[in-house]
Formats: sequence, C-alpha cells, structure tokens
Amino acid sequence: MTASLLEKYKSEIVPEMVKKFGYKNRLQVPKLQKVIVNMGVGEGSQDIKILEDAMKELSTITGQKPVICRARKAISNFKIRDGNPVGCKVTLRKVIMYEFLGRLINSALPRIRDFSGVSGKAFDGAGNYTLGLKDQSIFPEIEYDKIHRVQGMDICIVTSAKTNEEAKELLRLFGMPFKN
Repeated sequence: MTASLLEKYKSEIVPEMVKKFGYKNRLQVPKLQKVIVNMGVGEGSQDIKILEDAMKELSTITGQKPVICRARKAISNFKIRDGNPVGCKVTLRKVIMYEFLGRLINSALPRIRDFSGVSGKAFDGAGNYTLGLKDQSIFPEIEYDKIHRVQGMDICIVTSAKTNEEAKELLRLFGMPFKN
C-alpha cells in the first residue's frame, strides 16, 4: 500500500527537482524523513482527563498512538513539577507520514477560516519546516460536537534538504500552499 503523495514524489517531483537544481543523481534529491505532530497541554498536569482527550484526538488525526511528554524541570509559576505530563507527540514516518501530509494539504489547511496560505518563512535553515495550528477541528476526522476543548498543535516537517530553498521547492511540489 502506497500513498498518492509517495507515488507523486517518485514520478513527478524527483524529475522536476533534478531538472531545477541540476542534481547528478536521483538520490541527491531531498526527501521527507519524518513529520512530528506535537500538542502542548499544560493543564494536563492538573487534570489528566484533558491530556487523555488530547491524546485521543491526536491519535484520531494521525492514526498512530501518541507519546506523553513530561516536564523536564519544575516551574512554580505554572504549578508544574518535574516529571508532570505537559503534552503529547507523534512521530510519523514512511507511508503514514505521506498519508497524513496529504490530508493536511488537501483537506485540513483549506478548512481554515480566511486561509490565504502558510508562511514561507518558517524554515529553520537546515531544510525543516514548522507549522502551528490553532484548532484541531480543521481535520475532517474530528467530530466538532465531541470536542471538549479547543487545542492547537505544532507540525514539524523534517526533510533531507540542505537549504531552505530546496525544502521549500520540495514542499511546494507536494502541494503546500505558500503565500510568500
């Protein structure tokens, strides 16, 4: 079973990237390595039900069970102790990664109100792209009536690109709607 974005990468994106950047070998073309989806749930240290709801929604969105992230050090102003649960994350690879990215680009991002595209400046200098979402209900898998709390998430797309320009072109060819 292969995702449609994986097929598109092999048949369309690789030849176009070779032509644009002048790679000598097809293996030099940057590829997606992993996608990390992270939900910070600070109130999860006081109420475990909030964290459980976030984990259930994240597993529904990604199709993979999340891991609990714990605080590394105590912060008294936020009533967080060392080792308290403060979030959850999922690392997606291979076919699941391509399926999630396809759903993100084709169905979730266009559902954002007044959406004009994602920022083209959110690269880290090493070819990785980070995107922050304010609401989990943009994903079609989530039923709006069953949401107890609006929760945001961070999506980090890790590529093997050496420069931001290569990574941006790779994501643009995948269909990421950049506004600048």
